[in-house]
Amino acid sequence: MQIDTLPPLRDVIAAHGLRAKKELGQNFLLDLNLTARIARAAGGLEGVTVIEVGPGPGGLTRALLAEGAKKVIAIERDERALPALAQIAAAYPGRLEVIAGDALEIDYAALADGPTKIVANLPYNIGTELLTRWLTVDPWPPYFESLTLMFQREVAERIVAQPGSDAYGRLGVLCGW
Repeated sequence: MQIDTLPPLRDVIAAHGLRAKKELGQNFLLDLNLTARIARAAGGLEGVTVIEVGPGPGGLTRALLAEGAKKVIAIERDERALPALAQIAAAYPGRLEVIAGDALEIDYAALADGPTKIVANLPYNIGTELLTRWLTVDPWPPYFESLTLMFQREVAERIVAQPGSDAYGRLGVLCGW
């Protein structure tokens, strides 16, 4: 599948010498069919600012832009991925802003510019912490319209766990609330 004129993700990863680092909780999404499906699952993106955490080489970023996001603000801690994201920014002039930094130190409300959605394939080592922060933001309702998030399977099972199940706990209670 080709969603834009940029090279395939495998070529981007090879050109920039990227490989997912376990210590950063990285898991790169390479299937453009899957990233397009995730972008569509976020709902209509026209006129919406999307905040993406951990874009890595930019597979989901590209899908969000191709689906019509007004702007994507990508927060990336791994400096190795910044040149790949710069290529995407050049292909989508004025629609991609890259913030090099730690996602746990970002003031997300300050990034919101009109209708805002958070869409991310979250790094597994900070996914639960970010979700907890987003669900307990004050004031409520929050600055974002929706969260479309990918987690590792064990975390997802805790998020949707029902009372009485082995996976049920604090995260299931918070998400159910």
